[in-house]
Amino acid sequence: MDLSQIHDAIASKAFPQLADICDELLLQVDARGAASPEQWPYTIHLLAHLYANDLNSARFLWKSVPQPIKESRPELVAAWRIGQCLWNRDYAGVYGAIRGFDWSPEVAGLVAAFSESYTKRMFQLLTSAYSTIGVVDVAHFIGMSEEDATKYALQQGWSLDSSSQMLTVIKPKIVTEQKLDSSKLQRLTEFVFHLEH
Repeated sequence: MDLSQIHDAIASKAFPQLADICDELLLQVDARGAASPEQWPYTIHLLAHLYANDLNSARFLWKSVPQPIKESRPELVAAWRIGQCLWNRDYAGVYGAIRGFDWSPEVAGLVAAFSESYTKRMFQLLTSAYSTIGVVDVAHFIGMSEEDATKYALQQGWSLDSSSQMLTVIKPKIVTEQKLDSSKLQRLTEFVFHLEH
């Protein structure tokens, strides 16, 4: 079984495409009848779906993994713990599951990229949902100490009221770019000319 596409994607940090690569390759291998469940990189495949924020595919993959493989691969079980926390919206649990396992070098980069991406997603969610929020809550949602969460929020432009330990959310400015369509300008000019004459 040739897994070079998967290894190349990991080496080049093409994590957004990794789930699709794994899905396609697994279909090809299954179609040829050359699939050997013992050789398939289920941990990478599962983490790739989690990175893509595709919990349904991750759950389906987990259910399709043969029980003996689940029992023999603690790293796969650790990856699924992350998926369970995501499914149950246990935000702090996600970070606990990430930190609670000594990941192999093969998947450590993917786990780190997932953690960073997840932190950004959670911070964006907080930005859109709150106008003020306590430091303790931010730390809980983004899996950091209160001090680190405060620094992170301040770097993103938020402000801190140190007496109440409340952060004021600064919404990002929405920049809308308007394109000038010359045909619309021409029609407007003709219309104004017609009204004046």
